[in-house]
Amino acid sequence: MSSANRNASIDCIKGLACAAIVWHHLAFYGPMSDVAAPLLPRTMEWLSDYARMAVQIFLVLGGYLAAASLAPKGLARFEHAPAQVSRRFVRLVVPYAVALIVAVLLADLVRPLMDHPSVPDEPTIPQLIANAFLLQDLVGEDALSAGVWYVAIDFQLFVMAVLLFAFMRTLKLSDSVRVRVTQWLVVAGVAASLFYANRDADLDMWGVYFWGAYGLGMLAYWGSRSPRWPLWFVLIGVLGCAALWIEFRGRIALAMATALALTWLMRPTIEQGHVSAHSLLRTVRGWMEPLTTRIASLGQMSYSVFLIHFSICLLVNAVVSTWLPDVPMLHLMGMVAAFAFSVMAGRVLYLKVEQHVPTWASALRWQLSLIGAGGGVLLVSHWAG
Repeated sequence: MSSANRNASIDCIKGLACAAIVWHHLAFYGPMSDVAAPLLPRTMEWLSDYARMAVQIFLVLGGYLAAASLAPKGLARFEHAPAQVSRRFVRLVVPYAVALIVAVLLADLVRPLMDHPSVPDEPTIPQLIANAFLLQDLVGEDALSAGVWYVAIDFQLFVMAVLLFAFMRTLKLSDSVRVRVTQWLVVAGVAASLFYANRDADLDMWGVYFWGAYGLGMLAYWGSRSPRWPLWFVLIGVLGCAALWIEFRGRIALAMATALALTWLMRPTIEQGHVSAHSLLRTVRGWMEPLTTRIASLGQMSYSVFLIHFSICLLVNAVVSTWLPDVPMLHLMGMVAAFAFSVMAGRVLYLKVEQHVPTWASALRWQLSLIGAGGGVLLVSHWAG
């Protein structure tokens, strides 16, 4: 499978997972979904209860891509760990801070129009500072927007991976031994997370809670590049099934299935004389090229859509619930419009912010702007009150 085809496949997976998350929030938070529910009761229930598990797909893909960029052969390909961590923080935080500024301002706009639990309260200065630096859950502050907890977790997991690979560089061992030790340490971390940490909900603000899914993604990358890929496939299956035997969790079942699919589908080649899964995928993509192209495009900008969508959905919810009658079809159309506007806003954020190479200066500027925007909202509210 060529690199371009692998990237297109990953983008399609990310696009579908991103769409699932947006529709989960539309179904879960309402109030449009409350009115539209009688039209599609089972669909709304499924979206509300299960679509959120698509986060597991992002976790597995995060581990897969981290292994690809940091240690494709099991050894760190970078020289300086702080530089890797710094670069990752800046790339995450710039679009994140911009999206949270929009969230703070739109929530303030919506608050007088809609009295609903989905509308965030006025922010506090400690809350703004904690959110700006990805610390909200660790210090007990509420998030400024739904789903932003994932950004903090993604950063923690990346730091954990960087530190592991950097530590292994310091050991006086041969490269082949270091590769084996590194990979087995990842396996041990996956087992510890899946068997113990992931079963303790009090740990869900820490990366160790999610390392099981992230680490499975790393194993999937190394497995897909190994001529002994069936052994990696079995290893991932054994870890996942053992975790489910200890305690069944649907999210872990999805993470295991995603890792197994990546291990099998992302192999560069397939044995001669067998049906090529990659040829089948290319054929399917040929049949559905217009659709898959749009899904892949959504996958490319999925981070920006993920960041901005809740604010847009909140605004559309307020407009529809305030000015339209409680007609289920109108509110269902409002949900569709909210999804479309979320994608459009995500595209703007992607093109205008995420695609540009950020710097520490730009990150700090946007973080301070977030705190300033929240402070402005508080001052206006205090003055108006």
